[in-house]
Amino acid sequence: MKIKNGFVLRDVCGEQVIMGEGIGALDFGKMLCLNETAAFLWKQAETLGEWTVDSLAEVLLNEYEVSPEQAKADVIAIVGEWQKVNVVE
Repeated sequence: MKIKNGFVLRDVCGEQVIMGEGIGALDFGKMLCLNETAAFLWKQAETLGEWTVDSLAEVLLNEYEVSPEQAKADVIAIVGEWQKVNVVE
């Protein structure tokens, strides 16, 4: 998977939000507020370019003290939300 072109993470009044910028995000028309973990994963996904649930779960394991099962479940949930709002492909 990868983040779709035109979507960026910005700090807006102390909140981490995904915003659409440019032609690639013309129909988005909203902001998606992320918690600390989701913002961390978004930044990692940007750095990786192409990624999988397993690769993001691995970076989550390296950053936070969680079990492998919990890391994967959390990544699945977060990526599922990103898919619902159509910011990843």
